[in-house]
Amino acid sequence: MKKAKIYKPAKTAMQSGLKKFDKWILEYITDDPTINPLMGWESSTDTLSELKMDFTTKEKAIEYAKRNKIEFELIEPKERKIVKKSYSDNFIK
Repeated sequence: MKKAKIYKPAKTAMQSGLKKFDKWILEYITDDPTINPLMGWESSTDTLSELKMDFTTKEKAIEYAKRNKIEFELIEPKERKIVKKSYSDNFIK
């Protein structure tokens, strides 16, 4: 049986807002990637590794995986710690 991972994507360093990061992704894990002898790229005969599915909630992604008998690994997002700073803090210390 294929194994998948369910995760919430992190924003890139080029993005400041969190608008488009409310979805959960189910992505299949490739078993054995090989090196293509012609081009030298990493390739696989497993076409499921190219598939990514978006879900609005974590529960819907888990429900889909269970309904289709997909073994999955759930990766919880790390919560950011926001430190509120004031401009005047630069001059106090």
